Amino acid sequence: MKNVRTLLIRLAVVALCIALGATMLVIGRGHTLYFDNKTLEDYEGQTYSAYHKVVVTVKGEEVAKLGKRERGSAIWIGQNFKMTLELTQNKGDEPVIQEFSIKLPYDLDGIIINLPAYLAGLPEEAWLTEFIPAPPKDDEEPIDDDLGLGDDLGLGEDLGLGAEGLEG
Repeated sequence: MKNVRTLLIRLAVVALCIALGATMLVIGRGHTLYFDNKTLEDYEGQTYSAYHKVVVTVKGEEVAKLGKRERGSAIWIGQNFKMTLELTQNKGDEPVIQEFSIKLPYDLDGIIINLPAYLAGLPEEAWLTEFIPAPPKDDEEPIDDDLGLGDDLGLGEDLGLGAEGLEG
């Protein structure tokens, strides 16, 4: 009877750990969001122009102030992203403030949101893309973290302080 009870307790602990892990996968997933204020050209024969100025606020903190053809970023943990945008369509116009919520995909870490396409109500494939860092070019030398100091920390092999130099 004691063995069955021990087995049940162990199974319950394993099930609790699995449930906690699955919950943290959904709740605690981190994303880097990039906001593009760039014109989307020729999407189904239409052009969606960039705004003169966009101010992006996340959690009450201004994270980006974007002019035309600029990109800003923010970090978000979780799947339900909320932002406030202060939009100025043309120079001299009064800004309009709007709040938006976006359901973020589970499988992407770096997400680019094209704001003109998003605000135009286009489908997700038009305004959401994955951020993929550019690989280094073939003609560029890789960055070497070794400063060439060697084992002597750049002090040189002979400091002029042999055993006789240390004595008095």
